[in-house]
Amino acid sequence: MARRAAAPPRFPKRLPRGPQLWDPAKSRWHEDNTDGIFACDLIQNYLRLTKGPRRGDLVELREWQADLICDVLRLEPGSSRRRQYWTYLLLVPRKNSKSLLGAGLAIDGIFDEPGAEVYSCAADKDQAKIIFGEVRAAVEMAPELDAKQGGLLKVYRDAIEYPATGSVYRALSAEAFTKEGLNPSRVLFDELHAQPNPELWLVMNQGSDTRQQPLIVGISTFGVKTDSSGEDSVCYTQYQYAKKIISGELKDPRYGARIYETNDRTRGFRYLDRRVWERANPAFGDFLDPEKMAAVSRKVPEADFKTKRLNIWVNQAKAWLPEGAWEKCAAPKTTIPDGADVTLGFDGSFNNDSTALMVCQVPEPLVFDPDAPEHEVLTPEERERLAAGLNANLRRAHLDVVQAWEKPADAPHDWTVPILEVEDAIRKACRRWNVREIVCDPARWARTYQVLEEEGLPVVEFPQSPARMVPATQRFYEGVMNRGFTHSGDPRLARHVANAVVRNTSRGLMIFKDSKGSPRKIDLTVAGIIALDRACTAPEPEPTPQFFSWADL
Repeated sequence: MARRAAAPPRFPKRLPRGPQLWDPAKSRWHEDNTDGIFACDLIQNYLRLTKGPRRGDLVELREWQADLICDVLRLEPGSSRRRQYWTYLLLVPRKNSKSLLGAGLAIDGIFDEPGAEVYSCAADKDQAKIIFGEVRAAVEMAPELDAKQGGLLKVYRDAIEYPATGSVYRALSAEAFTKEGLNPSRVLFDELHAQPNPELWLVMNQGSDTRQQPLIVGISTFGVKTDSSGEDSVCYTQYQYAKKIISGELKDPRYGARIYETNDRTRGFRYLDRRVWERANPAFGDFLDPEKMAAVSRKVPEADFKTKRLNIWVNQAKAWLPEGAWEKCAAPKTTIPDGADVTLGFDGSFNNDSTALMVCQVPEPLVFDPDAPEHEVLTPEERERLAAGLNANLRRAHLDVVQAWEKPADAPHDWTVPILEVEDAIRKACRRWNVREIVCDPARWARTYQVLEEEGLPVVEFPQSPARMVPATQRFYEGVMNRGFTHSGDPRLARHVANAVVRNTSRGLMIFKDSKGSPRKIDLTVAGIIALDRACTAPEPEPTPQFFSWADL
């Protein structure tokens, strides 16, 4: 008996792509190393296209699609028939047949074992209905599958059932608290990046302990790195975990992944370069039309195109700062020495939000020292220019977080900012540094400002009106783009900067939260903007005393 070829590697260095049709006879996949052969046959023999001019035609799997399905259902080496993976992450840009692959894996899951429970999960009810509608349409268009046409599967309003084995398929949305008690055998997470928090993911991962062949598949494009709480999203967390496994940093034989992504850190990268599009999209030039993709690139914002069409992570959906610009200004070794001239920026709220206190060192005359920590962000060209005296001989302003108060995740509903603690933090900062100004918006914290003023502290009102904030925001933006200041690299500040979105006002661009009730905080950013603006503004000179003789009056 001829020895069959070993299965392809778990993480191939070059992912398959292109228009070549699936031919199992030319593949290294076979029934001894994957359960995917049956799944591919099921899809090609019974599933039909549900949209477009070829609606009703049987699906013809491409080689890369079938290879992916076979990898998802890969068997452990040996003859145990036990599958390799319990969790699988598929990240691929839009219009590369994610819905088709998800529908095929869902229907295959119904036949996987007696009493199977198959679920597709989405971020909200509307998306869940779309997923279920795709699977239902595929079943109803296949006479061999639809019970009304003599097939095997009964289609209901919100479920698809295989009566012969008691197996069922349903779609769920993100209200995770209603999903306790399920016993899923296969779960398809659609658009994992859109999950508002990790609850549903955790619930579905903890419900399969009694299953012999459990499988959780996360299918998604890239998206925003953080969720509604400001923490790493479940999709970004899984992406980071998968990358560590692929690189060999971690070992997890039960976790598989295929990640089609774009490396935007390469020299000369241009997101509108069609060669970049081809590398990111396995169906490019096949059923993903280059001309239609070009048309999309002209209609959607850069951040949307990067995440949905090129699989590039962004910090937030409506980018204020270009990707990577903030990180280039980080100088974590730089500290503001005690006694230095500084301004404090304060942005306060009272309940269910956050309060921020930032410090900015005032720029001052500088003798160039190539080993000074504040120069760690300089390029070699900038170092040469500064050493030659060709640049302004000022120490760059430096931003750091003094303290931030955010409502804890487990805090009661009536949580409020600890006002006395905030006031003490401001006093301590004034004792540590030579504070030129405490810059603050008088709204909501008038009592605190009055108390501090009565103590002789230099409180300066800075109303957050367009007249004040627009030029301050512009100065901050230019400082980031020109690396005109440095910052400590504090992750809280980075998160608040990433959360800020920019909108037009009557006077120009200002930053805002992404929505009025959004939990994504930006208070540290606001405090940093006003602190930097005042630190870089020359103080008004003290009025010169004038004396008049009685004869002149």
